[in-house]
Amino acid sequence: MKIFYAVQATGNGHISRAITLLPHLQKWGEVDCFLSGNNSHLEANLPVRFRSKGISLYYNNTGGLDYSKIAFQRNPVGLFKEVMALPVEKYDLVLNDFDCLTSLACSLKKVPSIHFGHQASFQYPETPRPVFKSWHGELLLKKYVQASYHIGLHFEKYHTDVFGAIIKKEILDATPTNHGHITVYLPALHDRFLQILLRGIPHQKFEVFSKAVKNTTTEKNVTFKPIGQESFNKSLISCAGIICGAGFETPAEAMQLGKKILAMPIWGQYEQYCNAAALKNMGITVLDPYQAMESVMIEDWLNQGKALQKDYRLSIEQSLGRMQEIWSTPNKMDLILPRRIALQ
Repeated sequence: MKIFYAVQATGNGHISRAITLLPHLQKWGEVDCFLSGNNSHLEANLPVRFRSKGISLYYNNTGGLDYSKIAFQRNPVGLFKEVMALPVEKYDLVLNDFDCLTSLACSLKKVPSIHFGHQASFQYPETPRPVFKSWHGELLLKKYVQASYHIGLHFEKYHTDVFGAIIKKEILDATPTNHGHITVYLPALHDRFLQILLRGIPHQKFEVFSKAVKNTTTEKNVTFKPIGQESFNKSLISCAGIICGAGFETPAEAMQLGKKILAMPIWGQYEQYCNAAALKNMGITVLDPYQAMESVMIEDWLNQGKALQKDYRLSIEQSLGRMQEIWSTPNKMDLILPRRIALQ
């Protein structure tokens, strides 16, 4: 079987998931990857046969989506030619992890596909949302990628076709320890702000991962480290807890390790608001994105926050099993495909 695997290269989570999934997909047949987007910081150790600038998701200085930059980043004529050149019709299985170009190519060429990943979970209303929904946030999550079928990944099983997070092997195989430090990953906040904030809790050591630093530096109780997969994994595995945004992969890895979490959704990122609602429902401490973070909030969490343990070891087996079930039933795909295309 020939598999076309489209991977969104906005951020690192999609690429990390693809690297983890690849050996399992290669048991089914030959895999060709299409890397779409250009603002990931993680090396794509994948069999990339096709590349594109795609339609990347960009964020403004406050952490919200920069819709004008997203809308005007590509020439429409050139983009259409690129979409039509994608040879999706030559593959037995088209797997799409949140790539708009592959979605358009499959729609125009009447090729069935499976949307697979965290964003796919938002096709189902059972997946948690914040109290106040954003119409443009919902539009992006539901319409950015259309497919014949959607298999979602999330913190809990909110729907029959929503499965647990896919965790990389380094985390699954790790033995969690507690060296007493708090790991911090808040790339939307300035390093100087974090330094002042965390210095206000002198009795607690923090390891802050920053895209702005090149070398490890320590001042009093705060250590700044450059972002690196190996060093971050080591810090997370040995921490007492983590302060992070309300993304998907990092909180899921922390729960796999049984670490307590203080989540702060990035202002203006609707997907993170949705994730924050889910985390809060699970008992995780979540800060209000409209309220400035203060040292006392972290102190309260250090004293009262509780860890939550989740086991996602079966997520790959279960989600890929469902994918195989869908794809091996052609009649089911024939019934679903016209309904999905009609929505576009």
